[in-house]
Amino acid sequence: MTIEDLALLFTRGIGSRGASHLVDYFGTAEALFSASRAELMEGAGLRADLAERILRREGMADAEAEIKYARRNNICIISATDDDYPEQLRDAVDRPHILFVQGNVEALKCRTLSMVGTREMTPSGLHACNTLVEGLKGVDNLAIVSGLAYGVDSACHRAALANDIPTIAVVPSVLPEVVPAPHRALADEILRKGGSIVSELHSKTRQNGQLFIARNRIIAGLGMGLVVVESPSSGGSLATADIADSYGRTIMAVPGRLSDMMSFGTNNLIRTGRARLVLTAGDIIADMGWERTLSDVVEEAQSSPVMDNLSPAERLVVDAFAESAIVGWPSLMNSTGLSMGELAMATLNLEMAGLIRTLPGKRYEKV
Repeated sequence: MTIEDLALLFTRGIGSRGASHLVDYFGTAEALFSASRAELMEGAGLRADLAERILRREGMADAEAEIKYARRNNICIISATDDDYPEQLRDAVDRPHILFVQGNVEALKCRTLSMVGTREMTPSGLHACNTLVEGLKGVDNLAIVSGLAYGVDSACHRAALANDIPTIAVVPSVLPEVVPAPHRALADEILRKGGSIVSELHSKTRQNGQLFIARNRIIAGLGMGLVVVESPSSGGSLATADIADSYGRTIMAVPGRLSDMMSFGTNNLIRTGRARLVLTAGDIIADMGWERTLSDVVEEAQSSPVMDNLSPAERLVVDAFAESAIVGWPSLMNSTGLSMGELAMATLNLEMAGLIRTLPGKRYEKV
C-alpha cells in the first residue's frame, strides 16, 4: 500500500468503483497521481472537477493522518494491488480498493467459506451452524467468513473458534470498533485465535445504514463459496447470496421444514435452483471440490442437522427405508402406523429436506 492508494480513498467523488477503475486503468495509484490533466480526463474519462482534485493531491493530508491512526490501533492497511489482498475479492468489479485489517492478515489467504443467515436464528439454525462447521475442521487451510452480526453470523464465528478454524469477521464499522458493540468479546477471541477483523471504512467515516449493505458484498467476495444457513423470505442474507452469485461463487443453502418461517428464503433458493442443497459438511466439501484428511471423514448422515431435527412421524418414515431404498405408500402406511394425513405431511417434509424423492406409482426413494 502506498500513500497514493490511501489518498485516492479520501478524494471526494471517487468511490470504490471509481478507485478500482482508475487503478486498473493506470496500473498503480502512484501512476494515477502522476498523470496529466489530459490523461485523467480524456484517457480515464474523469470529469474536470475530479481530475482537479487528483491534480491537487486533495487526499494526501487525510491519508497521512490515516496512516498514523492505523499505527496507533494496530490496523494493517491493504490495497487491491498488494500481494496480501485476497485474490478472490480482487476479481469483484465493485471491490473496495482499500481494506483495513486487524489480526492475522494471513487468514485472508486461506481457503475461505462465507456463512450467513438471519439474525432471528432458531435452535435448528444454531444446530446447523455447529454441525456443519464441525464437519469442516478437516479441510486444510480453511477460514470461515461472516459478518459478526447477531444470530447465524456470530454462531458460525463461535463454531469456527470451537473447532480451531480461523474465522474472518467483516464489519460495517471503523476499526478498532465493531458492530454490534456487545460482540466486542467475540471479536477479541477471533483475534486471539488467529482470525481477523476486516472493514473498508476509514477513520473519518460517519456511520449510516447503507454501510451494512455495502459490507455484504465483501462477505460475498471474500468467500470462495457461500452457505445460507437460515433466512426468511427476504433480508440481507438473500441479498448477499445474490451478490455472491453475480461473482460466480458456489451458493449453498440448508433446507428447513415447510412451516419454518426462517427457512422460507433458503427453501426458495433451493427450489429455484439458485443454491445447492446442503445437509452435511460433506455436501459443502463436494460442491466446493475440496478434500479433507481421512481421519476426519465420518458417518455424516448421522450428524446431519436435518436428521437430528426430524419429528417422530418423519423419523418413522426414514426408518422404514432400513431394508430397501425404495418403499411404496402401502408399505409406509403399514410400517409406520401413521394416518394418511400424517404420512402425507411427513413425506412432503422429508422430500423438501432432500431426504427422499417421489417416484411414479406412489413410491419413494431414499436419497
